[in-house]
Amino acid sequence: MIEFEYPLAFLLLIAPWLMHQFAPAYKTQSKALKVPFFERLVAVSGKEALAGSAELKRRKVQWLLVVVGYLALVVAIAKPVWLGEPIEQRKSAREIMVALDLSGSMSEKDFVGASGEKVDRLTVAKQVLSDFAAQREHDRLGLILFADAAYVQAPFTDDLSAWQALLHEAQLGYAGFQTAFGDAIGLSISLFEQEKSRQRVLILLTDGDDTSSQMPPIKAAEIARKYKVKIYTIAMGDPSTDGRYKMDLPTLESVSEITGGQMFHAMDSTALQRAYDVINSLEQQEFKVSSHRPKHDLHHLAYGVFYALQLIGVVLVLFSKLNPRTEKATMGAGADRDITQACQTPPQGTHHD
Repeated sequence: MIEFEYPLAFLLLIAPWLMHQFAPAYKTQSKALKVPFFERLVAVSGKEALAGSAELKRRKVQWLLVVVGYLALVVAIAKPVWLGEPIEQRKSAREIMVALDLSGSMSEKDFVGASGEKVDRLTVAKQVLSDFAAQREHDRLGLILFADAAYVQAPFTDDLSAWQALLHEAQLGYAGFQTAFGDAIGLSISLFEQEKSRQRVLILLTDGDDTSSQMPPIKAAEIARKYKVKIYTIAMGDPSTDGRYKMDLPTLESVSEITGGQMFHAMDSTALQRAYDVINSLEQQEFKVSSHRPKHDLHHLAYGVFYALQLIGVVLVLFSKLNPRTEKATMGAGADRDITQACQTPPQGTHHD
């Protein structure tokens, strides 16, 4: 299908008609012989006198070249494009931010690995999160790490391999040894707003209570609800743990309820994997569908037709000059004899011997 990007350019088609109506024809003057007996010459030849200038006339082929060439030029100015078949793209409208706790308590080895040995909480969290990311084929993931403070490890991206690599680079002590998941919630809200996200999900994984946030977790959850951020909290570890590594399950549950999410408690890697499966089933994926039709410019072809016709016109003019046509005398056959006799006839009243 052909479409013109500047259809108003076709108004130029009336420009030649306006020129023909309101501009005088181009005329050229030619040399003439002035004689004192012009009136007698006209009377004898029976021809009418012509003006001292002549209007230039084009051949039919020249008219055809001019008309077609002008049409090609106007079409080129209108910029024709060929529209290809529509191409549809489906892009997930869901963006998931994962906030991972890097406090000192994540070094506790109270999880059992696949081979049966004891492993620390952070190692298990990385393994399950990596598997979780591998299943998010159309989602965009982000990663926030927090301890004494929260910072962005990976902004929202659909490059899941890069996201997993940045996850595995995270180590204990990167951000201190305390817990500030209230600040992690606040930072995620800011990132969602920057991306203008439609479906906002925050997965907050921690094993302790908030000890260093500048914004209390409950207040941060209320703000998150205002910005339509749904928070799923996952508590890792033994709830009976006391001291500096104690868990604050009521706060985590309140944060989830305020935002319309849910809290999960993972005592082992199987329970942690189950938590991510439940989150995936609760959050139905939305898609943004966009389509476009590829465009291929064709105006260069119209310009090519125009220049080719102009070249043909120049060749025709040069050929006509090299091979001039024989023009007939305007006075008709026998005009030379009449002119000669008129010149030899004496004026009336004159006598010859």
